[in-house]
Amino acid sequence: MVIEIAGVPVRITGVDPQYEGFFDDYLSDRPPDFELCPTQADMDRVKEDLDQMFIARGSRPPTWYNEGFLQNNAIHALLAERLIDYGVLLMHGSALCMDGQAYIFTAKSGVGKSTHARLWREAFGDRVWMINDDKPMLRVGDHSVLVYGTPWNGKHRLGRNACAPLKAVIGLSRAEDNSIRPASSIEGFQLLVKYAYSPRDPAAMKKVLALEQQIVRLAEFYTLQCNLEPGAALTAWQGMNAG
Repeated sequence: MVIEIAGVPVRITGVDPQYEGFFDDYLSDRPPDFELCPTQADMDRVKEDLDQMFIARGSRPPTWYNEGFLQNNAIHALLAERLIDYGVLLMHGSALCMDGQAYIFTAKSGVGKSTHARLWREAFGDRVWMINDDKPMLRVGDHSVLVYGTPWNGKHRLGRNACAPLKAVIGLSRAEDNSIRPASSIEGFQLLVKYAYSPRDPAAMKKVLALEQQIVRLAEFYTLQCNLEPGAALTAWQGMNAG
């Protein structure tokens, strides 16, 4: 099958039957720019990375991984690596569009990215739609950054095959009271380094750092301290758009 991610058509071969239909919203009839076919080594590498993630969180690695799950995650990892050459960067965060502009909320797992995005949907209604609730792609140009949906859109499957220009990246942290402030360029760059895709290959990492520097020049960055009450959405919106 050929899918199109962030405007780039890619042929995917050998998709496990468990994931039939997973890519339906992203199917394309364009000639592919390249082909991905995960190997056993790719799947072993994914399992190793997942195990290390659980260990770092103080948990025992799970035993429920199956071949289809590992293959699907390997496709995602290979795609993130190849798309760097097209100026596309994978970001871990919850991305929504409001009034035609994209906002990405990012933080460690469990802090409340998806919950905060839900508060925006509840507060602003039809003005808001989800681009991707977990792993959006950022296509970096000379004058703008476009945020794209992907099939890997979180456990609640919130997102769509669409894009919007990036307005801001917001780093979340929990607090009793809601407050927001602009982040410095250094803080913005640190957010990207922490939550964007980080390849093993030094040459690829150099390209990623260049993309991150360009994003810092083109987008706004904020630090948001918030609770999980509806007022958090209003504080964030007004803090980024007042005046």
